[in-house]
Amino acid sequence: MKQTEASIPPAGELEIAIDRDHFLVSLIRELALSLENVIGLEQASGFFSLVGQSLGDMFNAAYREAYGVEKLNSDQVAEVLVDLKRRIEGEFQLEKLSDDRIDLTATACPFAENVKGCTSLCMLTSNVFGIITAENLGYAKVLLDKTIAAGDAGCSITVFHRSTEACEAETGREYFGKTKPS
Repeated sequence: MKQTEASIPPAGELEIAIDRDHFLVSLIRELALSLENVIGLEQASGFFSLVGQSLGDMFNAAYREAYGVEKLNSDQVAEVLVDLKRRIEGEFQLEKLSDDRIDLTATACPFAENVKGCTSLCMLTSNVFGIITAENLGYAKVLLDKTIAAGDAGCSITVFHRSTEACEAETGREYFGKTKPS
């Protein structure tokens, strides 16, 4: 049945899933895909690494200030990594915290389904986690073992915070704190 002009609702009453969050996530996804297609995955990942470093510094400062400490300890770092993702609607869980590593899993990404196929966006997580860990504990090596972006059902992330034989045997991105751990 053809609608008459009088029966067509105004645009503001249409049921369309567009809001600021959807717009921003879509914008970042399209930026990532454009970069990956134009300059390549490695260069796009490098770009998001720079962005992740700035975000990591910013978030690290915010958590240190909120805790009222100069440096976070390993328990606090693990808690912060999970809390940060929770605040931006990622479903991350701490699987294990040991003397040398933090093992995390995720069932949802802050970019939701938009992350699929945009593996360069994972550099945001790697750099934020790496910067926060290294700036507080002196060192980090981040392994993105599984990622939703790469088509896995969830993410599996290992953050070594001390260089050990097990750490040395793994391939990941290394991060070094600006100051030595206390």
